[in-house]
Amino acid sequence: MRTLLVVDAANVVGSVPDGWWRDRHGAAERLRDRLVAYAAEGIAGHPGPLEVVLVVEGAARAVESIEGVRVVSAPGSGDDRIVELAAEATDRPCVVVTADRELRRRVGESGAESVGPRTVRNDA
Repeated sequence: MRTLLVVDAANVVGSVPDGWWRDRHGAAERLRDRLVAYAAEGIAGHPGPLEVVLVVEGAARAVESIEGVRVVSAPGSGDDRIVELAAEATDRPCVVVTADRELRRRVGESGAESVGPRTVRNDA
């Protein structure tokens, strides 16, 4: 089974003060587009291909999936949806990309690994 890579869009986008707050939707789309390479190539310790899921919330909810990256729009808390996705990945490795300490703790309870935003943002 392919490793599931779940990306906390709000946290990763917010990790670099590049004006993302002026266009949250556009920032999430740019992140989504960069994630395609990781779907094919993988990340350190998890060679590709990976199943990549980008979890969006708020103003980024209208971001659509593209080949290589499935976008999941959280109806409420993005963190809660990420925890659900990690808990559902019982039959394969799951890696969550976030710097949020509480979210890292929560997904760790289901056995998911956590990595920081720099894993998928070379500008972070």
